[in-house]
Amino acid sequence: MRAFLETDVASGRFGNVDSATAATLDKALDGRPIDAPDALSLLRLPSEKLAALLAVAGHLRDRHKGRTVTYSPKIFLPITNLCRDRCGYCTFRKNPDDAGAWTMLPEEVRAACREAQRLGCIEALMCLGDKPERAFAAYRRTLAVLGHDTTIEYVERCCTIALAEGLLPHTNAGLLTHDEMQRLKPVNVSLGLMLENVSPRLRRRGEAHHHAPDKDPALRLDMIREAGELQIPFTTGVLLGIGETDAERVASIAAIRDVHERYGHIQEIIVQNFRAKPSTRMASSAEPESEEIARAVAVTRLMLPHMNIQVPPNLNPYDLRLFLAAGINDWGGISPVTRDFVNPEAPWPQVAVLRATCAAEGFSLAPRLPIYPEYIDRPGFLDPALRNPVAALSAQRGVSHAV
Repeated sequence: MRAFLETDVASGRFGNVDSATAATLDKALDGRPIDAPDALSLLRLPSEKLAALLAVAGHLRDRHKGRTVTYSPKIFLPITNLCRDRCGYCTFRKNPDDAGAWTMLPEEVRAACREAQRLGCIEALMCLGDKPERAFAAYRRTLAVLGHDTTIEYVERCCTIALAEGLLPHTNAGLLTHDEMQRLKPVNVSLGLMLENVSPRLRRRGEAHHHAPDKDPALRLDMIREAGELQIPFTTGVLLGIGETDAERVASIAAIRDVHERYGHIQEIIVQNFRAKPSTRMASSAEPESEEIARAVAVTRLMLPHMNIQVPPNLNPYDLRLFLAAGINDWGGISPVTRDFVNPEAPWPQVAVLRATCAAEGFSLAPRLPIYPEYIDRPGFLDPALRNPVAALSAQRGVSHAV
Protein backbone atom coordinates (compact mmCIF):
# COMPACT_ATOMS: atom_id res chain seq x y z
CA MET A 1 0.00 0.00 0.00
CA ARG A 2 2.76 2.47 0.91
CA ALA A 3 4.63 1.81 -2.34
CA PHE A 4 1.41 2.34 -4.27
CA LEU A 5 0.83 5.62 -2.44
CA GLU A 6 4.31 6.95 -3.14
CA THR A 7 4.32 6.15 -6.85
CA ASP A 8 0.99 5.67 -8.56
CA VAL A 9 -0.98 8.22 -6.57
CA ALA A 10 1.67 10.90 -6.67
CA SER A 11 1.92 10.57 -10.43
CA GLY A 12 -1.78 10.19 -11.11
CA ARG A 13 -1.56 6.52 -12.16
CA PHE A 14 -4.23 4.22 -10.68
CA GLY A 15 -3.39 0.73 -11.83
CA ASN A 16 -6.39 -1.30 -12.96
CA VAL A 17 -9.21 1.20 -12.40
CA ASP A 18 -11.38 2.35 -15.29
CA SER A 19 -11.02 5.78 -16.85
CA ALA A 20 -14.08 7.27 -15.10
CA THR A 21 -12.82 6.17 -11.66
CA ALA A 22 -9.33 7.45 -12.47
CA ALA A 23 -10.81 10.84 -13.43
CA THR A 24 -12.70 10.99 -10.13
CA LEU A 25 -9.57 10.15 -8.15
CA ASP A 26 -7.60 12.72 -10.15
CA LYS A 27 -10.20 15.33 -9.26
CA ALA A 28 -9.83 14.53 -5.58
CA LEU A 29 -6.05 14.72 -5.77
CA ASP A 30 -6.35 18.10 -7.46
CA GLY A 31 -8.10 19.38 -4.33
CA ARG A 32 -11.67 19.29 -5.60
CA PRO A 33 -14.13 17.43 -3.31
CA ILE A 34 -16.04 14.78 -5.19
CA ASP A 35 -19.79 15.10 -5.75
CA ALA A 36 -22.56 12.65 -4.86
CA PRO A 37 -22.64 10.71 -8.18
CA ASP A 38 -18.88 10.19 -8.04
CA ALA A 39 -19.12 9.14 -4.39
CA LEU A 40 -21.81 6.58 -5.18
CA SER A 41 -19.66 5.11 -7.95
CA LEU A 42 -16.70 4.81 -5.58
CA LEU A 43 -18.82 3.11 -2.91
CA ARG A 44 -19.54 0.41 -5.46
CA LEU A 45 -15.95 -0.23 -6.54
CA PRO A 46 -15.15 -3.94 -6.65
CA SER A 47 -12.61 -5.27 -4.19
CA GLU A 48 -9.82 -5.55 -6.74
CA LYS A 49 -9.97 -1.77 -7.32
CA LEU A 50 -10.27 -0.73 -3.68
CA ALA A 51 -6.52 -0.11 -3.22
CA ALA A 52 -6.59 2.94 -5.48
CA LEU A 53 -9.45 4.54 -3.55
CA LEU A 54 -7.80 3.90 -0.20
CA ALA A 55 -4.48 5.21 -1.41
CA VAL A 56 -6.00 8.49 -2.57
CA ALA A 57 -7.99 8.87 0.65
CA GLY A 58 -4.85 8.23 2.70
CA HIS A 59 -2.90 10.70 0.59
CA LEU A 60 -5.53 13.40 1.21
CA ARG A 61 -5.48 12.66 4.94
CA ASP A 62 -1.71 13.04 4.99
CA ARG A 63 -1.95 16.29 3.05
CA HIS A 64 -4.53 17.91 5.32
CA LYS A 65 -4.01 16.20 8.70
CA GLY A 66 -0.50 14.78 8.67
CA ARG A 67 0.51 11.42 10.13
CA THR A 68 -0.69 11.95 13.69
CA VAL A 69 -3.86 10.10 14.68
CA THR A 70 -5.66 11.33 17.79
CA TYR A 71 -7.93 9.97 20.49
CA SER A 72 -9.79 11.50 23.42
CA PRO A 73 -9.01 10.06 26.89
CA LYS A 74 -12.52 10.03 28.34
CA ILE A 75 -14.93 8.78 30.91
CA PHE A 76 -18.30 7.61 29.57
CA LEU A 77 -21.02 8.89 31.90
CA PRO A 78 -24.40 7.29 31.07
CA ILE A 79 -26.45 9.88 32.96
CA THR A 80 -29.63 7.91 32.31
CA ASN A 81 -30.37 4.99 30.03
CA LEU A 82 -34.10 5.71 30.02
CA CYS A 83 -35.25 6.68 26.54
CA ARG A 84 -38.53 7.20 24.77
CA ASP A 85 -37.16 5.80 21.48
CA ARG A 86 -36.97 2.12 20.59
CA CYS A 87 -34.39 1.71 17.85
CA GLY A 88 -34.20 -1.73 16.29
CA TYR A 89 -30.53 -2.23 17.20
CA CYS A 90 -30.18 -0.66 20.67
CA THR A 91 -29.53 -2.39 23.99
CA PHE A 92 -28.67 0.83 25.85
CA ARG A 93 -32.22 2.14 26.33
CA LYS A 94 -34.43 0.92 29.16
CA ASN A 95 -37.85 1.50 30.70
CA PRO A 96 -37.86 2.52 34.38
CA ASP A 97 -38.99 -0.94 35.55
CA ASP A 98 -36.47 -2.87 33.41
CA ALA A 99 -33.56 -4.67 35.00
CA GLY A 100 -30.47 -2.53 34.48
CA ALA A 101 -32.33 0.79 34.29
CA TRP A 102 -30.50 3.64 36.00
CA THR A 103 -30.14 7.37 36.47
CA MET A 104 -26.80 8.45 37.89
CA LEU A 105 -26.91 10.51 41.08
CA PRO A 106 -24.78 13.65 41.47
CA GLU A 107 -22.54 11.88 43.97
CA GLU A 108 -21.91 9.08 41.46
CA VAL A 109 -21.06 11.57 38.73
CA ARG A 110 -18.63 13.38 41.02
CA ALA A 111 -16.90 10.20 42.20
CA ALA A 112 -16.57 8.87 38.66
CA CYS A 113 -15.14 12.17 37.38
CA ARG A 114 -12.66 12.34 40.24
CA GLU A 115 -11.39 8.86 39.44
CA ALA A 116 -11.25 9.66 35.72
CA GLN A 117 -9.22 12.79 36.34
CA ARG A 118 -6.80 10.80 38.50
CA LEU A 119 -6.32 8.31 35.67
CA GLY A 120 -5.54 11.00 33.11
CA CYS A 121 -8.89 11.52 31.39
CA ILE A 122 -9.69 14.81 29.69
CA GLU A 123 -13.25 14.35 28.39
CA ALA A 124 -16.44 13.71 30.34
CA LEU A 125 -18.86 12.24 27.80
CA MET A 126 -22.44 12.81 28.95
CA CYS A 127 -24.53 10.24 27.12
CA LEU A 128 -28.22 9.52 27.70
CA GLY A 129 -31.54 8.58 26.18
CA ASP A 130 -33.83 10.94 24.31
CA LYS A 131 -36.33 12.97 26.36
CA PRO A 132 -37.25 10.26 28.91
CA GLU A 133 -39.35 12.73 30.90
CA ARG A 134 -41.85 12.78 28.03
CA ALA A 135 -42.42 9.04 28.34
CA PHE A 136 -42.07 8.06 31.99
CA ALA A 137 -43.85 9.47 35.03
CA ALA A 138 -41.45 7.58 37.31
CA TYR A 139 -38.52 9.41 35.77
CA ARG A 140 -40.26 12.76 36.16
CA ARG A 141 -40.51 11.97 39.86
CA THR A 142 -36.80 11.14 39.93
CA LEU A 143 -36.00 14.49 38.35
CA ALA A 144 -38.18 16.25 40.91
CA VAL A 145 -36.31 14.56 43.77
CA LEU A 146 -33.05 15.72 42.18
CA GLY A 147 -34.47 19.25 42.05
CA HIS A 148 -35.02 19.56 38.31
CA ASP A 149 -37.90 19.80 35.85
CA THR A 150 -36.09 18.55 32.74
CA THR A 151 -33.31 16.18 31.84
CA ILE A 152 -31.28 18.99 30.28
CA GLU A 153 -31.36 20.95 33.53
CA TYR A 154 -29.90 17.91 35.25
CA VAL A 155 -27.31 17.34 32.50
CA GLU A 156 -26.20 20.96 32.95
CA ARG A 157 -25.66 20.22 36.64
CA CYS A 158 -23.65 17.09 35.83
CA CYS A 159 -21.48 19.07 33.40
CA THR A 160 -20.80 21.61 36.14
CA ILE A 161 -19.70 18.78 38.43
CA ALA A 162 -17.36 17.43 35.74
CA LEU A 163 -15.80 20.85 35.23
CA ALA A 164 -15.27 21.22 38.97
CA GLU A 165 -13.46 17.88 38.95
CA GLY A 166 -11.12 18.96 36.17
CA LEU A 167 -12.73 17.42 33.07
CA LEU A 168 -14.12 18.95 29.88
CA PRO A 169 -17.74 17.93 29.15
CA HIS A 170 -19.01 16.82 25.77
CA THR A 171 -22.75 16.04 25.75
CA ASN A 172 -24.67 13.73 23.45
CA ALA A 173 -28.24 13.88 24.77
CA GLY A 174 -30.16 13.17 21.58
CA LEU A 175 -32.39 15.83 20.08
CA LEU A 176 -31.97 19.23 21.72
CA THR A 177 -33.78 22.49 21.08
CA HIS A 178 -32.06 25.76 20.29
CA ASP A 179 -32.64 26.94 23.85
CA GLU A 180 -31.33 23.68 25.35
CA MET A 181 -28.12 23.88 23.33
CA GLN A 182 -27.74 27.53 24.29
CA ARG A 183 -28.10 26.47 27.92
CA LEU A 184 -25.47 23.73 27.61
CA LYS A 185 -22.89 25.72 25.65
CA PRO A 186 -21.34 27.46 28.71
CA VAL A 187 -20.64 24.07 30.34
CA ASN A 188 -19.66 22.04 27.25
CA VAL A 189 -16.70 22.46 24.95
CA SER A 190 -18.64 20.63 22.24
CA LEU A 191 -21.92 18.83 21.62
CA GLY A 192 -22.82 15.82 19.51
CA LEU A 193 -25.65 14.08 17.69
CA MET A 194 -25.29 11.25 15.21
CA LEU A 195 -27.27 11.96 12.08
CA GLU A 196 -27.08 8.20 11.40
CA ASN A 197 -28.89 8.47 8.07
CA VAL A 198 -30.78 11.17 6.24
CA SER A 199 -33.40 8.87 4.74
CA PRO A 200 -36.96 9.15 6.13
CA ARG A 201 -37.56 5.66 4.75
CA LEU A 202 -35.86 4.18 7.83
CA ARG A 203 -38.76 5.42 9.96
CA ARG A 204 -41.26 3.23 8.13
CA ARG A 205 -42.86 0.14 9.67
CA GLY A 206 -40.33 -2.63 10.11
CA GLU A 207 -37.31 -0.36 9.62
CA ALA A 208 -34.64 0.47 12.20
CA HIS A 209 -36.19 3.75 13.37
CA HIS A 210 -39.89 2.90 13.13
CA HIS A 211 -40.40 3.28 16.88
CA ALA A 212 -37.94 6.16 17.31
CA PRO A 213 -39.58 9.58 16.80
CA ASP A 214 -36.34 11.37 17.69
CA LYS A 215 -34.58 9.66 14.77
CA ASP A 216 -36.56 11.71 12.26
CA PRO A 217 -33.72 12.89 10.01
CA ALA A 218 -35.32 16.28 9.35
CA LEU A 219 -35.39 16.99 13.09
CA ARG A 220 -31.80 15.86 13.50
CA LEU A 221 -30.59 18.01 10.63
CA ASP A 222 -32.47 20.97 12.12
CA MET A 223 -30.57 20.49 15.38
CA ILE A 224 -27.22 20.25 13.58
CA ARG A 225 -28.04 23.49 11.72
CA GLU A 226 -29.08 25.25 14.92
CA ALA A 227 -25.83 24.19 16.55
CA GLY A 228 -24.10 25.93 13.67
CA GLU A 229 -26.12 29.08 14.26
CA LEU A 230 -25.05 28.93 17.92
CA GLN A 231 -21.40 28.41 16.94
CA ILE A 232 -21.08 25.14 18.83
CA PRO A 233 -18.26 22.76 17.85
CA PHE A 234 -20.19 19.69 16.82
CA THR A 235 -19.66 15.97 16.35
CA THR A 236 -21.94 13.97 14.08
CA GLY A 237 -21.72 10.98 11.81
CA VAL A 238 -23.32 8.13 9.91
CA LEU A 239 -24.32 4.66 11.07
CA LEU A 240 -23.69 1.95 8.50
CA GLY A 241 -25.74 -1.20 8.16
CA ILE A 242 -29.17 -0.21 9.51
CA GLY A 243 -31.00 -0.89 6.27
CA GLU A 244 -29.81 2.05 4.20
CA THR A 245 -28.83 1.94 0.54
CA ASP A 246 -25.51 3.12 -0.92
CA ALA A 247 -27.28 6.20 -2.27
CA GLU A 248 -28.67 6.99 1.16
CA ARG A 249 -25.20 6.69 2.67
CA VAL A 250 -23.86 9.20 0.18
CA ALA A 251 -26.84 11.51 0.73
CA SER A 252 -26.18 11.42 4.48
CA ILE A 253 -22.53 12.39 4.12
CA ALA A 254 -23.53 15.08 1.63
CA ALA A 255 -26.12 16.48 4.05
CA ILE A 256 -23.46 16.82 6.76
CA ARG A 257 -21.10 18.42 4.25
CA ASP A 258 -23.73 20.94 3.16
CA VAL A 259 -24.48 22.06 6.72
CA HIS A 260 -20.78 22.35 7.48
CA GLU A 261 -20.15 24.42 4.36
CA ARG A 262 -22.73 26.91 5.61
CA TYR A 263 -21.73 27.11 9.30
CA GLY A 264 -18.25 25.59 9.58
CA HIS A 265 -18.98 23.98 12.95
CA ILE A 266 -18.70 20.23 12.29
CA GLN A 267 -15.47 19.31 14.05
CA GLU A 268 -15.52 15.59 13.24
CA ILE A 269 -17.52 12.96 11.40
CA ILE A 270 -17.86 9.48 12.86
CA VAL A 271 -18.22 6.60 10.42
CA GLN A 272 -19.68 3.91 12.66
CA ASN A 273 -20.85 0.43 11.80
CA PHE A 274 -23.95 -1.32 13.13
CA ARG A 275 -23.28 -4.23 15.48
CA ALA A 276 -25.97 -6.90 15.82
CA LYS A 277 -26.94 -7.52 19.43
CA PRO A 278 -29.01 -10.30 20.99
CA SER A 279 -32.53 -9.42 22.19
CA THR A 280 -32.95 -6.63 19.64
CA ARG A 281 -35.23 -6.59 16.59
CA MET A 282 -32.13 -6.51 14.36
CA ALA A 283 -30.27 -9.31 16.12
CA SER A 284 -30.12 -11.39 12.94
CA SER A 285 -29.29 -8.50 10.60
CA ALA A 286 -26.00 -8.65 8.73
CA GLU A 287 -23.20 -6.38 9.95
CA PRO A 288 -21.23 -4.31 7.41
CA GLU A 289 -18.09 -6.02 6.20
CA SER A 290 -14.67 -4.50 6.72
CA GLU A 291 -14.19 -3.40 3.12
CA GLU A 292 -17.63 -1.83 3.12
CA ILE A 293 -16.73 0.33 6.12
CA ALA A 294 -13.39 1.23 4.59
CA ARG A 295 -15.09 2.37 1.37
CA ALA A 296 -17.42 4.62 3.38
CA VAL A 297 -14.48 6.10 5.28
CA ALA A 298 -12.52 6.75 2.09
CA VAL A 299 -15.49 8.29 0.30
CA THR A 300 -16.13 10.55 3.29
CA ARG A 301 -12.50 11.69 3.08
CA LEU A 302 -12.84 12.46 -0.62
CA MET A 303 -16.11 14.35 -0.07
CA LEU A 304 -14.71 16.32 2.89
CA PRO A 305 -10.92 16.30 2.52
CA HIS A 306 -10.26 18.72 5.40
CA MET A 307 -12.56 17.00 7.91
CA ASN A 308 -11.55 15.11 11.04
CA ILE A 309 -12.82 11.58 10.39
CA GLN A 310 -13.20 8.95 13.11
CA VAL A 311 -13.87 5.23 13.32
CA PRO A 312 -14.48 3.74 16.80
CA PRO A 313 -11.61 1.26 17.31
CA ASN A 314 -13.45 -0.99 19.75
CA LEU A 315 -16.07 -1.94 17.15
CA ASN A 316 -13.48 -3.16 14.63
CA PRO A 317 -10.41 -4.33 16.55
CA TYR A 318 -9.00 -6.38 13.65
CA ASP A 319 -9.38 -3.68 11.00
CA LEU A 320 -7.44 -0.76 12.47
CA ARG A 321 -4.72 -0.84 9.81
CA LEU A 322 -7.36 -0.90 7.09
CA PHE A 323 -9.05 2.21 8.43
CA LEU A 324 -5.75 4.04 8.77
CA ALA A 325 -5.19 3.28 5.10
CA ALA A 326 -8.72 4.52 4.31
CA GLY A 327 -8.03 8.04 5.59
CA ILE A 328 -9.12 8.40 9.22
CA ASN A 329 -7.23 10.74 11.56
CA ASP A 330 -9.02 10.04 14.85
CA TRP A 331 -10.11 7.07 16.98
CA GLY A 332 -12.60 8.95 19.18
CA GLY A 333 -12.98 8.48 22.91
CA ILE A 334 -11.16 5.70 24.76
CA SER A 335 -11.74 5.21 28.47
CA PRO A 336 -9.50 3.72 31.16
CA VAL A 337 -12.43 3.93 33.60
CA THR A 338 -15.72 2.89 32.03
CA ARG A 339 -16.92 0.52 29.33
CA ASP A 340 -18.73 1.56 26.15
CA PHE A 341 -22.28 1.42 27.52
CA VAL A 342 -23.79 1.60 24.03
CA ASN A 343 -21.66 -1.32 22.80
CA PRO A 344 -20.82 -3.18 26.03
CA GLU A 345 -19.66 -6.25 24.14
CA ALA A 346 -16.80 -4.24 22.57
CA PRO A 347 -13.99 -3.37 25.01
CA TRP A 348 -11.82 -0.31 24.44
CA PRO A 349 -8.35 -1.04 23.05
CA GLN A 350 -5.34 -0.62 25.27
CA VAL A 351 -3.74 2.71 24.35
CA ALA A 352 -0.26 1.17 24.29
CA VAL A 353 -1.44 -1.48 21.82
CA LEU A 354 -3.20 1.11 19.68
CA ARG A 355 -0.04 3.25 19.69
CA ALA A 356 2.01 0.28 18.52
CA THR A 357 -0.49 -0.46 15.75
CA CYS A 358 -0.32 3.13 14.56
CA ALA A 359 3.47 3.16 14.71
CA ALA A 360 3.68 -0.01 12.64
CA GLU A 361 1.79 1.83 9.89
CA GLY A 362 3.91 4.98 10.15
CA PHE A 363 1.60 7.05 12.37
CA SER A 364 1.99 8.60 15.79
CA LEU A 365 -0.85 8.48 18.32
CA ALA A 366 -1.65 11.54 20.43
CA PRO A 367 -4.34 12.49 22.96
CA ARG A 368 -6.62 15.41 22.18
CA LEU A 369 -9.26 17.57 23.80
CA PRO A 370 -12.99 17.07 23.12
CA ILE A 371 -12.83 20.39 21.26
CA TYR A 372 -10.56 20.34 18.21
CA PRO A 373 -7.75 22.93 18.09
CA GLU A 374 -9.23 24.88 15.20
CA TYR A 375 -12.23 25.87 17.31
CA ILE A 376 -10.49 26.95 20.53
CA ASP A 377 -9.47 30.43 19.39
CA ARG A 378 -12.09 30.82 16.69
CA PRO A 379 -14.32 33.73 17.81
CA GLY A 380 -17.64 32.63 19.29
CA PHE A 381 -17.04 28.88 19.41
CA LEU A 382 -15.71 28.40 22.93
CA ASP A 383 -17.58 30.02 25.80
CA PRO A 384 -15.27 32.45 27.67
CA ALA A 385 -15.97 30.59 30.94
CA LEU A 386 -14.33 27.48 29.45
CA ARG A 387 -11.09 29.06 28.27
CA ASN A 388 -9.25 28.60 31.56
CA PRO A 389 -10.32 24.95 31.99
CA VAL A 390 -9.22 24.21 28.40
CA ALA A 391 -5.85 25.89 28.91
CA ALA A 392 -5.33 24.19 32.28
CA LEU A 393 -6.08 20.71 30.96
CA SER A 394 -3.96 21.28 27.87
CA ALA A 395 -0.99 22.15 30.06
CA GLN A 396 -1.67 19.40 32.60
CA ARG A 397 -2.01 16.61 30.02
CA GLY A 398 0.59 17.96 27.59
CA VAL A 399 -1.96 18.33 24.80
CA SER A 400 -1.28 20.98 22.21
CA HIS A 401 -4.27 23.18 21.41
CA ALA A 402 -2.61 25.01 18.56
CA VAL A 403 -3.92 24.39 15.05
